[in-house]
Amino acid sequence: MTDTYDAFIRRKDMLATATGIADAEVTSPHLFPFQRDLVRWALRRGRAAIFADTGLGKTRQQLTWADAVATHTGGRVLVLAPLAVATTGTVPEGERIGVPVVYARKQADAGRITVTNYEMLDHFEPGEFAGVVLDESSVLKDYTSSTRNAIIDAFAPTPFRSAFTATPSPNDFTELGNHAEFLGIMRRVEMLAMFFTHDGGSTQDWTIKAHGRKAF
Repeated sequence: MTDTYDAFIRRKDMLATATGIADAEVTSPHLFPFQRDLVRWALRRGRAAIFADTGLGKTRQQLTWADAVATHTGGRVLVLAPLAVATTGTVPEGERIGVPVVYARKQADAGRITVTNYEMLDHFEPGEFAGVVLDESSVLKDYTSSTRNAIIDAFAPTPFRSAFTATPSPNDFTELGNHAEFLGIMRRVEMLAMFFTHDGGSTQDWTIKAHGRKAF
């Protein structure tokens, strides 16, 4: 009886299936070993978020990821970033590590790997890209934001998705839920219903359920 019940419980586990490059290898000499491990993991997942603190080389990791996805699929990858980061950070960093990146403000100017600012999303065709990178993905934090909704809706069919940010910290539930929704793992409202309960007088005060602490 115990074995049967344990098997039943295991079937209830909600595990995100890896949909990426099963045999992904990362050999870039421009990455530290821990960075190569993170990029390799994200490539194998296919849809993944890397929450790495400031100074840990997220731009190099995301460009290495984008380059591998473009090579594997033969398609294009779009990097969405804040304006200052897109023009002064991402393109020069690509040059330093040998990954050509073009900055564009419309689909007609897109290249193999294209970086643009979030405000330009309406000028691109998401379906033309095999992969998307969200740089400073804390842009997803506000669940009422039109930008958040536009990003999630636009790239829902995109096979390769990645998000890079130094947050959420400390484990902001709204930001985590929005990342999970962007990655196609679980909708924010489903995450809240499964792991949290809220004060009856306020939908802003959420407390994690006792049974969900370890899993969450």
